Amino acid sequence: MERNNTAALPLSHSPTGADTVKGFLRFVLQELKPKGKILTPFNIISGAIIAGGLVLIVIRFAFGLASVTNLSQEYPWGIWIGFDVVTGVAFAGGAYTLCFVVHILNFKKYEPILRATVLNGFLAYCFYAGALLLDLGRPWNVINPIIGNAFGYSSVLFLVAWHFLLYTICQFVEVFPAVTEWLYWPKIRKYAKLCTTGAVIFGITLSTLHQSGLGALYLMASNKIHPLWYSTNIPLLFFVSSIFAGMSMVIAESTISHRVFRDQIDPRHHASFDDILLGLAKGALGALFAYFFLKMIDLIHGQQFGLLATPMGYWYLVEMIGGILIPMVLFTVAILRNNVRLVQITAVITAVGVILNRLNVSVIAFKWYSANRYYPTWMEIWVTAAVICMEIWAFRWIVARMPIMREHPEFPEEEAGQKAAEVVQWKTSDI
Repeated sequence: MERNNTAALPLSHSPTGADTVKGFLRFVLQELKPKGKILTPFNIISGAIIAGGLVLIVIRFAFGLASVTNLSQEYPWGIWIGFDVVTGVAFAGGAYTLCFVVHILNFKKYEPILRATVLNGFLAYCFYAGALLLDLGRPWNVINPIIGNAFGYSSVLFLVAWHFLLYTICQFVEVFPAVTEWLYWPKIRKYAKLCTTGAVIFGITLSTLHQSGLGALYLMASNKIHPLWYSTNIPLLFFVSSIFAGMSMVIAESTISHRVFRDQIDPRHHASFDDILLGLAKGALGALFAYFFLKMIDLIHGQQFGLLATPMGYWYLVEMIGGILIPMVLFTVAILRNNVRLVQITAVITAVGVILNRLNVSVIAFKWYSANRYYPTWMEIWVTAAVICMEIWAFRWIVARMPIMREHPEFPEEEAGQKAAEVVQWKTSDI
């Protein structure tokens, strides 16, 4: 993505409470205008992908799933579920992980990238929820768990649906203070900030449940998933993998944002950027060790060593060695040598390993014995690429206008002292 050379923040003309409705609308219309160069290579390529994807989406809803996908009754879930949802939600795990580290553990050095990470997680959930609608034969039924129509309280999918909705709302609450600063609503911002702590705690709880809940969906497919990937620990494996998947995505996203939006970032935070990435690498490494330990327990307990000498076993080794062991070694070397470049490269390798694992569970190792295997059409892949490009466009539009990468100069961290006092009081209490 090309570098963004737009002005840091639209501050002087932000609408205040004294403005008229007409002035507010004028401000919003002004902000909707593009900033920076329009005809760039990234814009041209991604714009073409989005345009083609929108056409395919119209065809899908006009003529049904069969017109653009290879989905069937035997294979009802394809890459729109396996990649857009199952994999995408794992990468969005960086939001709840970083919120826990900053707000609960009080590691304030990660605060410069917190808003961008939460925004990325919020957009991921919004766009992947949209991608979920594409995969449903009757998308209007997606509201059933919410309105109480034909659902089961004991259903894992019911739990995931509610957690998905509530967590998206929590992320919006966490991002909303940036919106109030952009629109210069100081009174609303004050109340929005009061809701943030509760939203963070509630959101972290929801994340741990629905990250593992996605894995629990596959517990019912014990005879359909290859034994090397099926385990009663799938919920726990999905949760742990979402930690290092999220950390890896935060490293990659922060690296790109640091280059593209360099003018947006507070100069004080440039010096601490390398230290932030090294800290994230330590968190990802710890989660990788935990994940590898759990996978080895499954392999030993299930006595599945004989399956490693089969074609699917070789593929399993590719995933474990390339996506887990090699990143573990590289992260260790990078941390010991303070090599930030190696951390960034390893984060990409780890992300590829996560994609491979989630696709193995949901698509590749699912009904591996079937003669009529599912292979996604080029149209399914195109739509997936379009969803990703739309998310990037939305992220770029918001960052170019709202105080995501830096503090708003008219809204300093006035509550910093109060927060510090609260933390000290909490740590010294007997409760």
